[in-house]
Amino acid sequence: MSGTTAAFDDAFLPVGTTHIPLVDIAPWAVFAAVVALILLYFVSTEQGAFALFDGMYVHEYVHDGRHLLGFPCH
Repeated sequence: MSGTTAAFDDAFLPVGTTHIPLVDIAPWAVFAAVVALILLYFVSTEQGAFALFDGMYVHEYVHDGRHLLGFPCH
């Protein structure tokens, strides 16, 4: 039995695959997080206690999604 076993060794990668460096993934991960936070803001708080836009257009557009995610609005 060999004493050098590695579960995540590069030798076990299928031919033609490579690792994606974290430096290449980080900007896209930050962008996705910002977009997710913006969407969460619009679904959760827009047209509620704090509103950036006048009227009820945003509220009515995300009304069903708000209830689906468990945010009360009325």
